[in-house]
Amino acid sequence: MSDGVMIGFSDHPEMLRLDRANRHGLVAGATGTGKTVTLQILAQGLSDAGVPVFAADVKGDLCGIAAIGAPNEKMLARAATMNLTLNPAAAPVVFWDLFGEQGHPIRATVSEMGPLLISRMLELNDVQEGVLSVVFRAADDEGLALLDMKDLRAALTHASDNASALGAKYGNVSPTTVATIQRKLLMLEDQGGAGLFGEPALQLSDLMRTDGSGRGYVNILAANRLIASPRLYATFLLWLMSELFEELPEVGDPEKPRLAFFFDEAHLLFRDAPKPLLEKVEQVIRLIRSKGVGVYFVTQNPADIPETVLGQLGNRIQHALRAYTPSEQKGLRAAAQSFRENPAFDTAEAIQGLGVGEALVSVLDERGAPTVVQKTLVRPPVSRLGPITSAERAAVMAQSPVRGLYDTTKDRESAYETLKARAAAAAEALEAPPARRAAEPDDDEPARRAQPRARASNRQGMGETFAKSLLRQAGSAIARELMRGVLGSLKKRR
Repeated sequence: MSDGVMIGFSDHPEMLRLDRANRHGLVAGATGTGKTVTLQILAQGLSDAGVPVFAADVKGDLCGIAAIGAPNEKMLARAATMNLTLNPAAAPVVFWDLFGEQGHPIRATVSEMGPLLISRMLELNDVQEGVLSVVFRAADDEGLALLDMKDLRAALTHASDNASALGAKYGNVSPTTVATIQRKLLMLEDQGGAGLFGEPALQLSDLMRTDGSGRGYVNILAANRLIASPRLYATFLLWLMSELFEELPEVGDPEKPRLAFFFDEAHLLFRDAPKPLLEKVEQVIRLIRSKGVGVYFVTQNPADIPETVLGQLGNRIQHALRAYTPSEQKGLRAAAQSFRENPAFDTAEAIQGLGVGEALVSVLDERGAPTVVQKTLVRPPVSRLGPITSAERAAVMAQSPVRGLYDTTKDRESAYETLKARAAAAAEALEAPPARRAAEPDDDEPARRAQPRARASNRQGMGETFAKSLLRQAGSAIARELMRGVLGSLKKRR
């Protein structure tokens, strides 16, 4: 096993040390300057060293890492200047896709995602987020499993119709606010986001596999469609980082990372993010290092990353930046100042003068200190430069170690089914008394009148509330769908 991953060549090979690769990193640069190729080199180098990788394929060309490369003359000439021999090879790859089109479906349950991240995904304000938190708490207290979108909708419907009782216990719940959340859920469904929620949920161990030769699998998330819904994209990757942080044990500074996580278009994570979310991101980035996970942000400008997070990124690769506007010039200065200065050149001028496939590189040394920044020629990749075909993708998926584990959705009993069953029972109970009275003789009528009448309760059971809500909302498309489920259940009983 190599002690590091070769990034490129300055006046010496620039290496990312494996024992410092969990100290996080940054790959930055303007569009078209070579960030994706650098990401591909890092991912395959880490894979060869036995480190599993997770990366989002935003533009659709990172998937070439799954195919053997065919270096051209220019690539061979560059390799020769580095005394580097290119041995074309593909990396072991598992393809994932939230929409289940270009990879295995990847899901989380509603409960795992939690109210904070779902609020971020739906762009809820503080009041709406508070109501959603109440819904989650009430469902938890009732023992209702929130697994998929229909479970969340059913829980929201109950909260709206039982607002007074829930408000007295947990805090104010406005039916108007619940209706707003329902509308935003509908918008998320229109974007295809409903497929994210459900079972079987992703097992993190399936992202941390190695193949028979000890190479780490490169998990590629197809994100060329997902990136059209930036909040969904950013929230999912933040959830994944948070799950890694919560579930993995402490390992300190291992000889090599347990997983390297690449977050492309990283600025989307921080755009318009509320303060509690930023604090959560900062906490995860600061502490996940000790879980053996290295997080690498890929973005156009280091200024896209908050300073509290940027300060945690020890390994840095800066491709060219263009600075024409005052804002761009400010970002350029910030990028230059983040490096340990090299007296041989002006860092800001060097960043503007870099060509495609060139970068300024500073990595952590054996003491954990950043090296002096160096102008570096980025090495050519050994896997394919560019996308693979649909047939090649299908062939890779056919050999996937998780084939068949996630491809079929499971729909076990959860909040929706429980509430629907209670609604059916409540509907039967409402119909039964008149039928029994009609069948009974009238001889006992005086005795029945003499008996004390039971006092009616003002508290509605969850099933009765749900049934009445369905009747009131029968004019809506959602209610009609649920009513068909209730009536279908009644027919089966009969």
